[in-house]
Amino acid sequence: MRRTCTNCLYDMMEYDERIVYIGSDLTKRELHKFRESYPDRYFMEGVYEQHLVGMAAGLALSGKIPYFNTIATFITRRCYEQILVDLCMHDLPVRLIGNGGGVVYAPLGGTHLAIEDMAILRVAPKMTIVAPCDAEEMKRVMAASVDWPHPLYIRLAKGGDEVVSRPELPFEIGKAVPLRDGGDVLFITTGITTQRALQAAELLAQDGVETSVLHSHTVKPLDAEEILKRVESVRVILTVEEHRVTGGLGGAVAELLAESGLLSDKRFRRIGFPDIFTEELGSQDLIMEKYGMSPETLAVAAAELLNQPS
Repeated sequence: MRRTCTNCLYDMMEYDERIVYIGSDLTKRELHKFRESYPDRYFMEGVYEQHLVGMAAGLALSGKIPYFNTIATFITRRCYEQILVDLCMHDLPVRLIGNGGGVVYAPLGGTHLAIEDMAILRVAPKMTIVAPCDAEEMKRVMAASVDWPHPLYIRLAKGGDEVVSRPELPFEIGKAVPLRDGGDVLFITTGITTQRALQAAELLAQDGVETSVLHSHTVKPLDAEEILKRVESVRVILTVEEHRVTGGLGGAVAELLAESGLLSDKRFRRIGFPDIFTEELGSQDLIMEKYGMSPETLAVAAAELLNQPS
């Protein structure tokens, strides 16, 4: 997914001279071609991300479309004031590319785990948050990002994830994508948790449980219309995100359902990381499994909710 994002951006720079690439201390091999082909629109800067958000804002005010690419924790935690004041207050078309969303950088420990990034940015006015599920959807995100009129955060996984998005389904920022229909359980997902929910749905089907999967690639603005339509026809709703359950997709959906009055006869659960700093070192899959985000644990959670006495 990361390489796809970079390659798309390189291709886009060929036909749109407004696009500018900004990075902070990145040494990826595929970035050399940017420097060679677009030396006046390629900026590889040092480790001062706050300054780079301001630099991107200045370029946007000059008519450019900057794509600022760095590690997700650095671009969100370090730069919040600059994002809020420099980008969002002016509603500027700057694209923040957050590498390693979730627990991609699991071997590096808690300082590099971006499991509150969406919550940080959800409360920033004018900010849009997108988390594609695979490399093919990444292509559609990049194509749609060019003329998006607001600040945009693109949350990247590490890549190599199974492709589950479908090109025949319309893609639009702000519109969720139904990937499976069923009348018992609804998984609302974002990013790579979509793959896990689809696998959980297959496991549930073995026990006769009909499961819907709604891929909410855009966490903000949330597709309230599609979510409410899907919620009406099921008994159990679970949100799944590689993020803390506080303030991300689950929080957004909970707020929507509470205000709509649809929770009185439904069972609802948010699945993600609890309100802690994870201390585990290891792989992304192992950490996600521990906190209930493997296909098997998702299927168990759905079945438990479904079988709770009324």
